[in-house]
Amino acid sequence: MTTPRQSPSFLSTILLDRRALLVAMGGVAIAEMASAMPTNFVSHTLSTARHRTHYLESGPADGPLMIFLHGWPEIGLVWRAQMSAFAAQGWRCVAPDLRGFGDSSIPAASDAYTNEQVVADMVELHDHLGGKPAIWVGHDWGSVIVGALIAHQPQRSRGAVLVSVPYFPDANALPTLVPLVDRAIYPADQYPDGQWDYYRYYTTHFASAVADLDADKSSSLASIFRRGDPASVGKPSPNAMVTRKGGRFGATHRAPPTKADAALWPAADFGALVRAFEAHGFRGPCSWYLNDDANIAFARRAPNGGRISQPLLFVNGELDAINTINGNRYGEPMRAACPNLTVTNLSGAHWLPLECKQELVQAISDWLAASRLTRS
Repeated sequence: MTTPRQSPSFLSTILLDRRALLVAMGGVAIAEMASAMPTNFVSHTLSTARHRTHYLESGPADGPLMIFLHGWPEIGLVWRAQMSAFAAQGWRCVAPDLRGFGDSSIPAASDAYTNEQVVADMVELHDHLGGKPAIWVGHDWGSVIVGALIAHQPQRSRGAVLVSVPYFPDANALPTLVPLVDRAIYPADQYPDGQWDYYRYYTTHFASAVADLDADKSSSLASIFRRGDPASVGKPSPNAMVTRKGGRFGATHRAPPTKADAALWPAADFGALVRAFEAHGFRGPCSWYLNDDANIAFARRAPNGGRISQPLLFVNGELDAINTINGNRYGEPMRAACPNLTVTNLSGAHWLPLECKQELVQAISDWLAASRLTRS
């Protein structure tokens, strides 16, 4: 069943035909006005026998479907700017909280967080929304799920956008990632797992990693969501040093007191994010890192070797010390498996939906137009 309810950050209705106005003004105007023009977000919960998915919806119910999947450690509200803009263009925009996050189910077992399970959640949600082929947009782990979903069930997609994390047909997993590490930046004798040391730490010190993040949830989140620094390009990431420090925050085992960057998260949305993590903690979200073997096995069951033929946009953060595909080999598997690939670079780090709100709207709008995907 579906239970509609008002989002905690619900905003007053604007008595203005935003769709007609913004479409007439063009893509640049849409991007510039996205954050200035509030959009109604309606909150729903889809409950099935196997899972509960909370999701936000905006835009006309009869519009073409665009589904936004967040990453770690986010909730659906991370997409506020992009949903506002595309709802104004006439898209039906939906942003779920993925399992382990927000108001969706928080399973206890770590093996409940495999890509296969999350894809099944999204299949249920897509069927509930009518099942018409959608534009799927993912960030971070959300990109991983988008790639896995359309590789296994291409009929559910008209095209897809992956933000920050590229597609790996053999799964986003340590056995896939570590061989691609740029050893000019991360010599193997000093950084055996390169920038993926933080990922390895989850697999070797899970309870400690979660406890450190849970010690001060607000400061943990505020310290994670920071803007990119051009001076960091080409230098080892702090994420490559988690094991040697004894944890993300070192000997203190808690984040230093940190205020959220208001340029990234609107205050009300960051408050909602913190409340979600205060309620459920980091255990569920961090469990996503514990299922490499299952995720690789699932990826290898995709038809055609995981090849994706639909139009695919990858939005690369030029300042992303972990995931950028510039100057390294990380983009090679995606380029080989995705013949209809477009790559766009934005001058930001990892948190592009927040750091480059307007630029991301523009990049997706341009790609939709170029790919002739603006209509259902």
